[in-house]
Amino acid sequence: MKLTMLGTGNALVSECYNTCFVLSENDEYFLVDGGGGNGILHQLKHVGMDWKDMRTIFVTHKHLDHIMGAVWMIRMICQHMSQGRYEGEATIYAHDEVIGLLRGMAENLLQKKQTKFLDERLHLVAVEDGETKTILGRATTFFDIHSTKAKQFGFCMDLGEGRKLTCCGDEPYNDSEKSYVENSTWLLHEAFCLYSQADIFSPYEKHHSTVKDACELAESMGAANLVLYHTEDRNLGRRKELYTEEGKNYYHGNLYVPEDLEVLAL
Repeated sequence: MKLTMLGTGNALVSECYNTCFVLSENDEYFLVDGGGGNGILHQLKHVGMDWKDMRTIFVTHKHLDHIMGAVWMIRMICQHMSQGRYEGEATIYAHDEVIGLLRGMAENLLQKKQTKFLDERLHLVAVEDGETKTILGRATTFFDIHSTKAKQFGFCMDLGEGRKLTCCGDEPYNDSEKSYVENSTWLLHEAFCLYSQADIFSPYEKHHSTVKDACELAESMGAANLVLYHTEDRNLGRRKELYTEEGKNYYHGNLYVPEDLEVLAL
């Protein structure tokens, strides 16, 4: 299985794309979030992926930097279905509020000849807290991260042989997530900025973590591998170096600070 980071930035970045990624295995793909617009199509193209292969999509929450790219995916899928240039079906998972928003935007922004494929071939599926679906042939459990802002879900994927990948969304860890996060083989967690630059970026006011916070969490939870994303972009040129340097003081597992379009083998 591979993890391809299409975007690694927070909502207001301009030097990289908003956080979204693809898990892939055996020519199957799982797209998580879409970033803030049709840049999702550019990112997929430039990493060598065909947007038509994104047959399973998950949208964590309704913030613009996550949901708008998914709207563009809906448009592309439905438009090509209406033109007879898209074979088969596709599924978008999200909690009920996001599914309602996606359906409403599609029905209000797209043509009826396109939206007629909603539920017929493009399935908008609301998932509940603790509900498990099979994705990439793996048991994948969605969970409420209990956000203090917009309702948001993460997920935990069973990688087999006691291994698991846990995505905490784009907010700090909540104790309600412990059963999913603890002993993760791969933990995906946001890190808005360096702890040493918290006075510049004010992450706590935005309900986000610093590198130090995320690394201390991963250390305490026994995560073997930690991937940091959803960052600021003012340190982009040295982000990997700076974040790794700070993080290694608090976390002794394998720390990854990927760039946009970087691929990690899981």
